[in-house]
Amino acid sequence: MLDIKPDPYAALCPSRQIIAVIGDKWSLLVIPLLLDGPMRNAELMRAIEGVSQKMLTQTLKRLEDYNLVTRRDYGEVPPRVDYRLSPLGHSLAAVISTLDNWVIENCDDMTRK
Repeated sequence: MLDIKPDPYAALCPSRQIIAVIGDKWSLLVIPLLLDGPMRNAELMRAIEGVSQKMLTQTLKRLEDYNLVTRRDYGEVPPRVDYRLSPLGHSLAAVISTLDNWVIENCDDMTRK
């Protein structure tokens, strides 16, 4: 690992990719849902209106690749898999929950014309 301080304002800094992952609208919806504990794919689909199976799968895979979510395969037939926040994911979920609360509190003011 390089001993360089991340700079999200620098075009080539890897932190830009992290911002893209956590700033994605589906990530911002999936992560806080997992705060209450593990969820299966179908539960996440029901909880997040409008997400397609393809987008949910891609989002979960990306969050897993960045160590924010862990996938647990129970090795059963029929297949049973759930997703849960990693410790790193828990720390991010707290931040996103604060953002969610801000949006809820200010939605009317921001959508008024």
